[in-house]
Amino acid sequence: MIRFITFEGGDGSGKSTQLKALENHLCFRGKPVLSTREPGGTSRGRLIRQILLELTKNPITAPTELFLYLADRAQHMQEIIAPGMAQGKIVLCDRHADSTLAYQGYGRGIDIALLRRLNEMATGGVKPDLTFLLDCPVKIGLSRTAARSVASGAALKAEDRFEREAIDFHERVRAGFLELARAEPDRFRIVDASRPIPEISREIKAIIDRELTE
Repeated sequence: MIRFITFEGGDGSGKSTQLKALENHLCFRGKPVLSTREPGGTSRGRLIRQILLELTKNPITAPTELFLYLADRAQHMQEIIAPGMAQGKIVLCDRHADSTLAYQGYGRGIDIALLRRLNEMATGGVKPDLTFLLDCPVKIGLSRTAARSVASGAALKAEDRFEREAIDFHERVRAGFLELARAEPDRFRIVDASRPIPEISREIKAIIDRELTE
């Protein structure tokens, strides 16, 4: 039974847009849905998110970054995700444990085995039933985030701390996500996110409709 669905991918891959589209689709089908995100899915998490994503003169160290994400995830799981699943809702989450493996593991170089153990502690062993990996070339994703900044009229956005990382960092993150997906083909669905939004939405909806009827 599908109860916990996550959306993963690099910056500008369209996760939030596709999560919202799937939420609407499931609601139309009469399914109880709860949408959330990491970091920032709880009141404490929103404070953590602000710390994680803001630009500062003194950069956050890799271990500090990791522990902040884990703290957010532990609170999020206990306060939002687990109760939502217990209530019979389909929980949709914009980023989850796989992002830590991709960004802090493959991107920052922290030991993957260690990260898996820490994720296990933060989540209480709960894993997504289904994960959509929205994959697109790094340059396409970053061009989208840049265009979004211009469109919003914002000179600096909170997400800039990650978006301003070197291209090589984002390439490592993308490669990490793809490696994770190849290692768990039963859970992951790799979706070509370089295509138009409606085309991506149709594919995701078709996958969900098929999963929910099996």
